[in-house]
Amino acid sequence: MPSSPPRHAPVRPATPPLPPAGGYRLGGPEYRRISVALFAAGLATFALLYSTQPLLPALARDFHLTAGQSALSVSLCTVGLGLALLVAGPVSEVLGRTVLIHASLWSSAVVALLCAVAPSWPVLLGLRALLGITLAGLPAVAVAYLREEVHEDSHAKATGLYIGGTALGGMAGRLVAGGLADLGGWRLALGGIGALALVCAGLARWLLPASRRFVAAPSRPRDLLATTGRLVREPALLALYGIAATMMGAFVAVYNVMGFRLAAAPYALSLGLSGLVFCVYPLGSLSSAYAGRLADRHGRRVVVPVACAVTAVGVVVTLARPLPVVVLGLAVMTVGFFAAHGVASGWVATRAHLGVGGTGQAASLYLFAYYLGSSVFGGVAGTAWGAGGWSPVVLLSLVLVLVGLGLSLALRRMPSLLEPAARSGAA
Repeated sequence: MPSSPPRHAPVRPATPPLPPAGGYRLGGPEYRRISVALFAAGLATFALLYSTQPLLPALARDFHLTAGQSALSVSLCTVGLGLALLVAGPVSEVLGRTVLIHASLWSSAVVALLCAVAPSWPVLLGLRALLGITLAGLPAVAVAYLREEVHEDSHAKATGLYIGGTALGGMAGRLVAGGLADLGGWRLALGGIGALALVCAGLARWLLPASRRFVAAPSRPRDLLATTGRLVREPALLALYGIAATMMGAFVAVYNVMGFRLAAAPYALSLGLSGLVFCVYPLGSLSSAYAGRLADRHGRRVVVPVACAVTAVGVVVTLARPLPVVVLGLAVMTVGFFAAHGVASGWVATRAHLGVGGTGQAASLYLFAYYLGSSVFGGVAGTAWGAGGWSPVVLLSLVLVLVGLGLSLALRRMPSLLEPAARSGAA
């Protein structure tokens, strides 16, 4: 007697559909999931990265350090991040984007919690350097992920939203850390930021769509080195790396020392109160998103020089003595900086994609320069403050911004890689 056919056919797991031709567009549900997930991931990453910045006076007091020595808790983290980016970018070209993003977020949250219980200054510095390494997964691949998964006509805005998340992350890290430090010291502050990172990691894991348009690159070291060689010889990319280093160096120089300035006479503010100056960070979030829309409309070559000039104006305004005017200067500087960074970071990915290839590696090289500038000039700013107060810090930052402005103007004279019919100056 023949056997009867099975009642139920085996069910195969559903495969996520491919994004529409050209990638996800603005307004679609997957675009919204990507935007929220990367916003949360950027918030966590940069809250962790700069969580010790408002705590520098407390660390200097508890561990008997100078301003320059306490700034090592920021600089070593950014050094670790910058070096790890050189590895994370090429690795993402082989393994994919989302795997690295999730591993980075979860491991960074764990290391951050360990920082809160560090028994000594050397151990804390070691953990902060390790934190920089674990943080590298997100910034190394976020822009490349957007380049692959989001449609070209929505890419600049999506990148601006991600950079906006990093801006709010910088603010949240500083505000929460400063407030918690006033309540229970720097250990409570670092523990609170670690808990925030755990929540953001869970949100990103839930929302972020897996890469569907990623194509693995050859994994042979020779191929990766060849791509890297092309990326460090292309003049426009080199100019963008230079903008990253100088603009970030100027930005971190001001913010690293601002806590010491506000703790000293005539302001004499507590950590929590001085941390309130970071409330200007949402302006950076708004400016990066708005600059992305302007870049889509008028071209990146127009927007970046204007943003650099705005940053320079803000740096000069901080020379004023009245506290409201100092905060105004910080606000203007923050608006300009995040507008320039939001557009330039997306420009790197676009330029590499249209030209020499290696989008993930190009984004990593840009961010390596970015954090190299942060590490070097953030430390130099502490020395400048000790030597002559606020004026040398402003001079250092202004020179760096003017170099970035010069590079952005040089980019205007370099040929575009877009078709002649495309908008002038876009890439």
